[in-house]
Amino acid sequence: MVDAQPMRHVTLRQMRVFAEVARHLSFVRAAEALHLTPPAVSMQVKELEAAVGLALFDRRGRRVALTTAGEYLLVYARRLIVTLKDAGDAMARLRKLESGVLNVGMVSTAKYFVPRLLTRFREEHPGVELRLQVGNNREQLVGWLEQADVDLAIMGRPPKEMATRAEAFAAHPHVFVAPPGHPIMAVGHPPPAMLANYPMIVREPASGTRALMDRFFQAHRVEPSIAMEMPSNESIKQAVMAGMGLSFLSLHTIGLELRCRLIELVHVEHTPIVRTWNVVHLSTRVLSPAAEALRYFMLEHGEAHLADHDRPWLPQEATGSDSPPARTPRSARATARATRAARPRASGGR
Repeated sequence: MVDAQPMRHVTLRQMRVFAEVARHLSFVRAAEALHLTPPAVSMQVKELEAAVGLALFDRRGRRVALTTAGEYLLVYARRLIVTLKDAGDAMARLRKLESGVLNVGMVSTAKYFVPRLLTRFREEHPGVELRLQVGNNREQLVGWLEQADVDLAIMGRPPKEMATRAEAFAAHPHVFVAPPGHPIMAVGHPPPAMLANYPMIVREPASGTRALMDRFFQAHRVEPSIAMEMPSNESIKQAVMAGMGLSFLSLHTIGLELRCRLIELVHVEHTPIVRTWNVVHLSTRVLSPAAEALRYFMLEHGEAHLADHDRPWLPQEATGSDSPPARTPRSARATARATRAARPRASGGR
């Protein structure tokens, strides 16, 4: 006799394990993430499959793929896990607890300064366990936000494809760079058109840095000579230092190289291009006290931290040419304060 209500025998533990296996498409990796043994993970999945009466994974040797039933169930499993976390965050808010696990996502460019800020945050909030996820590009981070894999995201351009709350906390200058002794360094402030004479080493198209560079060249009607695309800032910096070409990078990724004179700024006309750093979360999610504390911390301390980094390399009146109008560090903080004043906080105020 077929059970008319098969899901009544399903446990939350089984759904968590199933979602983790689906995330990695690997029983071994799921076991590592859950701190379980692979046989224990396999047993939980088999019990779940027995409860629903359908195969959830197609197992072919070491390869694992979701079946159609598995794809459908994964939607509800993720929804269930997110709802349970929201319930826990709501209860923590009522208890006014600043503890627990806080998942923070960031674009790769942010990894050069966010850890230092998080070290200070952890000193003030020792009960919070921080887990960092660094996305290779903006698209990956947006995916983590959409799937609720991160509570807060540190990024440049906020996503427009979903309902989020984004608050600017600091200026984010982007600059052209060259190896020491490059011929373009003999020109004090080269026009954008001069960049077309030299090979450029650039980020991949999905990168926010690449999108900003493309808009700059389009605005000045310049066709850059792209010699190579690379998926990481570190690879690009090594290529520039080796003399392979010029590049366009966030100033916040090259502080060490500038101090050691391994890379030089090219003061191209109409640069730096100054955007903003934002702290972002889904507007449908209720922030836990720990997430709210970190959000507040970034808005209050992020700008001063980055302004100290930028001061040796940029004039205080530096502005950008990208549209919409660029912001200086002072106006970035003003924007963040205006945003906080205009909109009610998603959680209890500090």
